[in-house]
Amino acid sequence: MIKYTLSIMFVICSLFLKGQSTWDIAKIPDDLKKDAIIVIRNEEQFLDIKGVNAAKYDYKITATIFSKAGDDFAVMEEVYDKFSNIYNIKAVLYDAAGNKIKEYKNSDIKDQSLLSDFSIFEDNRVKRLKFVSNTYPYTIEYSFSQDFKGLLYFPQWRDIKDFGMSVEKSSYTIQKDKNYQMKYLSRSGLQVDSTTTAGKTLYKWNSNHVAAVPREPLSIGINNVSSWVTASPNLFEYDGSSGNFDTWKNFGHWIYKLNAGGNNLPDAFKIKIRDLTKNAQSPHEKMAILYRYLQQNTRYVSVQLGIGGFKPVVAEKVATINYGDCKGLSNFMKAMLNEVGIQSHLVMIGNRKPSLNEQYSSIGQANHMILAVPLKNDTTYLECTSSYYPMGFIGYGNANRKVLLITEEGGVLVKTPVYTAEDNYQISKTKITFHNENDIDVLTNTRYGNSQFEDNLRTTLLEPSEQKKKVLEYSTIPIQTFGHYKCEQKDKTKPELEEEIAFKSKPLLSKGGDKLFLLLNQVNRKESVPIKIENRKTFFSVPYAYQDIDEINFELPSGYQVDFIPKDIIIDSEFGTYAATFTFKDGVILYKRAQKMNDKTYPPEKYNEYVDFYKKIVQADKQKAVITKSM
Repeated sequence: MIKYTLSIMFVICSLFLKGQSTWDIAKIPDDLKKDAIIVIRNEEQFLDIKGVNAAKYDYKITATIFSKAGDDFAVMEEVYDKFSNIYNIKAVLYDAAGNKIKEYKNSDIKDQSLLSDFSIFEDNRVKRLKFVSNTYPYTIEYSFSQDFKGLLYFPQWRDIKDFGMSVEKSSYTIQKDKNYQMKYLSRSGLQVDSTTTAGKTLYKWNSNHVAAVPREPLSIGINNVSSWVTASPNLFEYDGSSGNFDTWKNFGHWIYKLNAGGNNLPDAFKIKIRDLTKNAQSPHEKMAILYRYLQQNTRYVSVQLGIGGFKPVVAEKVATINYGDCKGLSNFMKAMLNEVGIQSHLVMIGNRKPSLNEQYSSIGQANHMILAVPLKNDTTYLECTSSYYPMGFIGYGNANRKVLLITEEGGVLVKTPVYTAEDNYQISKTKITFHNENDIDVLTNTRYGNSQFEDNLRTTLLEPSEQKKKVLEYSTIPIQTFGHYKCEQKDKTKPELEEEIAFKSKPLLSKGGDKLFLLLNQVNRKESVPIKIENRKTFFSVPYAYQDIDEINFELPSGYQVDFIPKDIIIDSEFGTYAATFTFKDGVILYKRAQKMNDKTYPPEKYNEYVDFYKKIVQADKQKAVITKSM
């Protein structure tokens, strides 16, 4: 009887397993579903390097989308250009049980130009397919092959590509001739299987059963929780150019050679440049005149045509057409400076990316170009794509990072300027005049410096009606009647904006019995505390260090007396500092507040301490004065 029962159970189990499709969501372990909007069921990357200028890449992925939030992942977008081609595309859509719903045809796949919003010259194209399902969950699967003719970089690999993604299986394999020179970086502790047979060396990285990480506040990314590999050639050939990426020096030498002969200017333009600067009293003044000319007479347009994605457009052409990309405009500025006897160097930089890795030279780490001008006492860095930045200000996306200076001798790693908290300031002074409880005038003057200048610069470009709309929407003091608003960069040589707002306020005093209560921080108040996260996974940081200094004068009408005013508050932490002072004299309450934040990167376990620090600031910003009115 026992044998008979076991046999029946075996048959039932076998039928059940047979009925399950390979991609049935029932096969996904429960812990991989937790916090996941998408599960990578299987991903395979295989790069076969044929030689210094050729490779074949095979890619396959199967992923299950659990909710509408994951629909953005349900798309195939594979980029190619005239030096590569994509073929043998296969794509399938499955339902939750893993049953095939649709097998896509070539006619379903769009082949279109990858013209970005900021680029009018670009030879990149994209094979695009959007998977669409009206029910959740659903599973997508696609695969393709790609041949490369010229190798500047290799496809990269990361198992977890975003928050809310878990992984069942993912792998990356690179095959090469044993004598072919390449290098790779990977996450610390990630093991590689390396074998050499029949003259071929094979590297393979695997990742299995990785749970999703929910999105975390202030996260600087998922590098410390994902497995990743970035690989790069040393010797290379691409679009008729060759070089060696084994060191940053050789990398820079290749960029320098690409620009050989690119600094020439038309003869008539040379005369114009010399005439513009003939009365300048110093190299710095000459540079200022030419930078102003650049900003007023050229515009930024991206150029991504073959080697043109790395080689600057010649200065002679930019002088004629008055536009260029970051490389072309930087090179044009370099040519103008050279014409008046000032040496400068192109700089490759990772805008809003980490510093260049000192021990690992590769092309994917830099995405932008600026210009460095070494003068007698210091070096001035120029952001040549902005029409509004003052000379020497390069933005916090370019600041405080290792970059590559391009010189005749090759590349040299240097560091761009650091913008401290004191540099990135917001300083406000507000006068709030109570004529009575319901008639209140407010006048606020604020200065924004460096990174806070950058954050608010767009406001100066808005129409007056849009500026007013923004003030009405974001004012922390309730507006009864709008007065006036202006925001301007008075001194074009400084990264500073000056803002003035005037209006009639709605009532600010709240009543409790015979007492009146006045919230003292009216202009720059932290109102909500971040939620604590147990077992946080990712490192965190504020976007940049900054310092806010605020002062508010409350002028009370006659007959009003302050019964209570808070004691001064000081909060000191490794994350920053906070101080608030409160005084009352001659009918005026003076409130001062200073908050300084550090931009260090902190480990996950520090986050709840940061929340505690932030909570203290929120409480300090709620302080009120108690006021009585004489009868």
